Amino acid sequence: MDITNYVMLEYGQPMHAFDYRYVKGGRIIVRRAEEGEELTTLDGQVRKLNANHLVIADETRAVGLAGIMGGENSEIVSDTADVVFESACFDGTCIRKGALALGMRTEASAKFEKGLDPMNTLPAVQRACELVELLGAGEVVDGVIDILNHVPQPRTIRMDPKRVNALLGTDIPAAEQYKYLERVEIHTEQHDFPDGPADVVIPSWRADVEGIADLAEEVARFYGYNNIPVTLMRGQTTLGGYSAEQKLENRLGALCRAFGYDEIITYSFISPACYDKIRWPSDYSARKSFQILNPLGEDTSIMRTTTLPSMLDILTRNYNYRNKSARLYELARVYLPGREDGLANESKVLTLGAYGEDMDFYAMKGAVEAILKDIRAVDIHFEGPTGAPSDASYHPGRCATVWSGSDCIGIFGQIHPLAAQNYGVDAELYCAELSFDELLNAKGPDPEYVPLPRFPAVTRDIAVVCGEKVTVGALEDCIRRGAKGLLKEVALFDIYRGKGVDEGKKSVAFNLTLRADDRSLTSEEADADVKAVLELLEQELGAVLR
Repeated sequence: MDITNYVMLEYGQPMHAFDYRYVKGGRIIVRRAEEGEELTTLDGQVRKLNANHLVIADETRAVGLAGIMGGENSEIVSDTADVVFESACFDGTCIRKGALALGMRTEASAKFEKGLDPMNTLPAVQRACELVELLGAGEVVDGVIDILNHVPQPRTIRMDPKRVNALLGTDIPAAEQYKYLERVEIHTEQHDFPDGPADVVIPSWRADVEGIADLAEEVARFYGYNNIPVTLMRGQTTLGGYSAEQKLENRLGALCRAFGYDEIITYSFISPACYDKIRWPSDYSARKSFQILNPLGEDTSIMRTTTLPSMLDILTRNYNYRNKSARLYELARVYLPGREDGLANESKVLTLGAYGEDMDFYAMKGAVEAILKDIRAVDIHFEGPTGAPSDASYHPGRCATVWSGSDCIGIFGQIHPLAAQNYGVDAELYCAELSFDELLNAKGPDPEYVPLPRFPAVTRDIAVVCGEKVTVGALEDCIRRGAKGLLKEVALFDIYRGKGVDEGKKSVAFNLTLRADDRSLTSEEADADVKAVLELLEQELGAVLR
């Protein structure tokens, strides 16, 4: 044992010695362990093996863990007469995985993990035999059994002195660089040192040398790090600044904080059970998530396709901590399948979440409207839920979708009571999910200075009776189209149901502000515009003046 340990320190080659009388059949075999096979190692521990472990065996049983530790059933004892030396070059990855699985990290396994010189096994055995004779420890028998499964071929790397100088910032002559490499036995096949690029042969024991950067490192060591001049980095300077995406991210964060929302940062990993908790249908395509190969647990086993479960988890935690109210926001990524290269489509989503006495559908709608107004989003209108599978997470009568033209920006409203119950929350939870990409597309141009109006405005109040299913948004859109360019502002100020209004109807009142940029409007002009508005309301929506 002292000899094999000495050779390992001297040559860097782990070895093992077997008591020959315990090697059944006189054969040493390297094989995969059988499933459930057991071996008592030299430390006295019984190791249960599987097919991923590499063992050294005789004809009937395993006698050692390859590259890790020998077996107790073949160890050298006081009356050992015949000794067999074993020296091998095992696959480093296989040894590392085996040692990790068994919780064994030995000096031998540490060396195999890093990769050994395949040409060093025979010299190590010969050195061990030499020490046996020098120390008078025994008599060496002639002959070596050598199993060479693969003859390693010399590796070559293209050496380019100009590239080395570029990496180091030096001006070392090519011949001098090749001379430095010769000192570590990295040589060219040419007799004289070349002036330009050439292939160099890498010694078998230098597994760490893989490319031109490694050759440059060897040159730098012999040239002297202190001789490398200090130079400033060279390159074109570019003017720094934020991209449009970064500006919008910063603005959205500032807006949410101004509204009293606190930022949260959650994991992108969630549990598959989260989709059930938010009531997504079992056949919904968005349930198809990327699986984590080595998850920490079931709760973090997939990449999320929606940020809603993460927001509801944090709202639930605040609710369980008995916080009376909470307003939270997160700008985070979701990971959707569908790319041809198999990678995820990563898109950002702005998610708002809140609960408390001062929170309701209109408070959440106000936050969404304020965001859209601040970024000057164009062609915005609100509609009811679209019937998409993801709408099942929201209360069907207390949610809405927000659109920019024909593009859906997102959805907001009260979380479905059954979904809230799945999280153990009795309070009303309100959330909004807005696509960052759609917000960026809907963002209007930067504001330009507009002089203060020179002429006074004319205001008119109108109240129209319409069906319950007619939305305020539809009425407002109709009013804007009917005012012929003079309308500057429309403001809803009353919705009435009751005495004087038929059942199934409602009265909706608006304040209209009209102004011309080049003259003062007369009452007749204002009344004509209001009349045109009323006619269009009745024609398209059946809304009549109250």
